[in-house]
Amino acid sequence: MDLAYTPRQQAFRQEVREWLAAHVPAERLVTLERKEGFDQHVAWERELASGNWGMVTWPSEYGGRGLDLIEWLIFEEEYWAAGAPLRANQNGIFLLGPTIMEFGSDEQKARFLPPMARGEVIWAQAWSEPGAGSDMAAIKATARRDGDHYVINGQKTWSSRASFADWGFGLFRTEEGSRRHKGLSFLLFDLEAPGITRRPIRQLHGDPGFAELFFDEVRVPAENRIAGEGEGWKVAMATAGFERGLMLRSPGRFQATAARLMALLRETAERASPGLREDVVRLWMNAQAYAYNTYQVAARIMAGGSIGAEASLNKIFWSELDRAMHRAAMHLLGPAAELRTLPDGRANEWLEGYIFSLSGPIYAGSNEIQRNITAERLLGLPRVGAG
Repeated sequence: MDLAYTPRQQAFRQEVREWLAAHVPAERLVTLERKEGFDQHVAWERELASGNWGMVTWPSEYGGRGLDLIEWLIFEEEYWAAGAPLRANQNGIFLLGPTIMEFGSDEQKARFLPPMARGEVIWAQAWSEPGAGSDMAAIKATARRDGDHYVINGQKTWSSRASFADWGFGLFRTEEGSRRHKGLSFLLFDLEAPGITRRPIRQLHGDPGFAELFFDEVRVPAENRIAGEGEGWKVAMATAGFERGLMLRSPGRFQATAARLMALLRETAERASPGLREDVVRLWMNAQAYAYNTYQVAARIMAGGSIGAEASLNKIFWSELDRAMHRAAMHLLGPAAELRTLPDGRANEWLEGYIFSLSGPIYAGSNEIQRNITAERLLGLPRVGAG
C-alpha cells in the first residue's frame, strides 16, 4: 500500500480544510444530549449539507459526492482536526445509510437517503431490550403482520439519540414462536407514530443521551422493512459491521484526541511523571497505527475485499484506545480533572469525554462478545462457554 497522497487527494484535503475553517462554529455547541444542543447539532448537519458534505461517499443522486473511502478518511481527518461538532445523525449516515445502500430497494434509497444526507431526518438506533443487550438474538419485541402493515409491541432501551430524533430503526420478531436469530425483521419507524412512548434515560451527569421506547400496537407500513421478512439478523449484522468497522469511529477522531492529549502533556509537563509521559506518547503512536491500519482496510475494500470479523478487532482497539487516552488526560489534569470548568476558565472537555469513553467497551457490542467473535472466526477457537 502506498501511503503517499495523489495530487487530487491533496487538493481535496485543502478544499475540505478551507471549507471547515470558514464554517465550523467558533463557539463550542451545547452537548447534543440536551434539546438545546441537539437542535444546534441538527443545524450544523444542515450547514454541512449546504456544502454537500453530508456523506461524501454516497452517490450524488442520494446527496453525496461519490467519493471513495480514502477520500472519506481524508475528510474525517480534517473534520476532527478542525474541531467540528459531533454528528447528530451518525446513526443514520454511518450505520443505517450504508445498510439501505446494500439491502434497500431503489424506492427506499430514494426515499430515505437524501433527507438523511441533508440533515432533515435524524435517526435513532433501537437494538437493545431489557434482557437483550449484547445478545441481540434474545430480542422479544414483536411485529405482527396485518395486511400492508406491521403492528409492533414491546420495548427497546438504551436507544441512541431516541430522546430527540425523528425516526428509528431496529430488529423485531416477525415470526411467532421463532427463537434466537430466526424470524427477525429489520424495520424503520417514525418516532412520532401513534403508540410510541419515549422515556429519556438520564445519565450520571443528568443529560438524556439515550431513551427507552415503548411500542403499543404501533402500525408501521410493510414498505419500511429492509430486505425480506425474517432476514433481519443478516441485515443487522451488516449494520453492526459498519458500526464496529470503518464508519462510526474513523481514525481522524482518535488522531485529533491524541493531538490534544500531546498538547495537554506539554501544558502539564512539569508535574507529569516519566511513566505518564511514556503512556501519552504510546497512545499517540497507537492512534497513528489505527489510522494506518484503517487505510489498509479501506484500500482492500476498494479492491473488492471485505472487512469481516476484523471489524470486531477494530471495535476492541478503538474503544480501549479512547478510554486510555481520556484516562491519561485525567491523570495529567490531576485534582482539576473532576471540575467542569478548569482553573483557567476553559470548559473541561476531557471530563465529558472520559465519562463517555467508559461506555466504549460496552456499546456497539461488548468487547467480551467481540473477543469471542474474533476467536471463533479469525482463530478457529470455540467461543467461551461452548461445549
